Amino acid sequence: MLSYRLNVFARSPFPKRQFSYSPRRANTQFRIPVIDFSKFRTTSSAEEKKETAKQIVSAFKESGFLYLANHGITTAEVQRTFQRSADFFALPYDVKRNLAWEDPRSNRGYVEIGRERVTQSANPEEIAALREKAPDFKETMEIGRDWDTDWKNQWPSETSAPGFKQNMLDFYETCHELHVHVMRSIAIGLDLKEHFFDNKIDEKCHTLRLLSYPAIKSNILKNEGQARAGAHSDYGTITLLFQDDVGGLEVQNPHTGEFIPATPIPETIVVNVGDLLARWSNDALRSTLHRVVAPPAKMVSNTEAITAKRQSIAFFCNPNFSTEVSCLPNCGEVAKYPPVNASDYIVGRLAVTYT
Repeated sequence: MLSYRLNVFARSPFPKRQFSYSPRRANTQFRIPVIDFSKFRTTSSAEEKKETAKQIVSAFKESGFLYLANHGITTAEVQRTFQRSADFFALPYDVKRNLAWEDPRSNRGYVEIGRERVTQSANPEEIAALREKAPDFKETMEIGRDWDTDWKNQWPSETSAPGFKQNMLDFYETCHELHVHVMRSIAIGLDLKEHFFDNKIDEKCHTLRLLSYPAIKSNILKNEGQARAGAHSDYGTITLLFQDDVGGLEVQNPHTGEFIPATPIPETIVVNVGDLLARWSNDALRSTLHRVVAPPAKMVSNTEAITAKRQSIAFFCNPNFSTEVSCLPNCGEVAKYPPVNASDYIVGRLAVTYT
């Protein structure tokens, strides 16, 4: 059950994380590395696991992002989930609207275009103004663990979306399993015991988010502050992002402030650090700003261009909602942040993000 205190809405339970960059430390070699995860998952050798773990932690320290190859999730499973997602978003608006997202404590259901405005701000009035001026041009479907007694998933009927529910439940479990393995690699890379995080993530308090970015006139995306998804960090431990081949994801170089394309690489998963893992590590691991912008557009007339539709699937991995996130024992003598309850932090961020 999600632990929740009503003061989340009245007063933010977390200090706003500061994101800055220093031109004096400009890193012209900024990159998002591709890391082969097969050895970590299949080897019995502690040394081989350590080697992969150090690569992962190094990437998360440098850029906060990596591409994970040979991760164990089959191409067929990913393609099937993308197809089910596309089928869902193709349903009539009235069908989707009946499944509407209702509450940040639940974080489940359909979110129509313009309802969410991701940003680093924690100020409701500021976010409302941003949403009015430059809403995110995307629609999403949020899915949580299905056995929750207080908060239920919003499933379309089997008639409307055959196979959708079971496919998403299966994919949820598959992604959770990968999350466990990646967190074990992070533990080893931080010189903790391999299973340090196991009992802090075993309640599967995650969100599977299906995203659809409809085709849109390019001139709309040129408005001030406009993007398919504004610059933001994620909230939890890590995010597993599955992209199609359209592109548009950009990651901020933390040293220069420049946004760098995270070009889709077939059969890899983009993995990035979230705010709570950054706090856990005392910012040794970076929770890096990223956004989704328009890829190259197709001219449909002498004056008009259309940006292609895009699909992605994000699995937002979270600690158990009862977990207290505080500085890990070997990540500095002075903690940058006070301890925070995982659910308070996540719900607080969600509460100001949606209308």
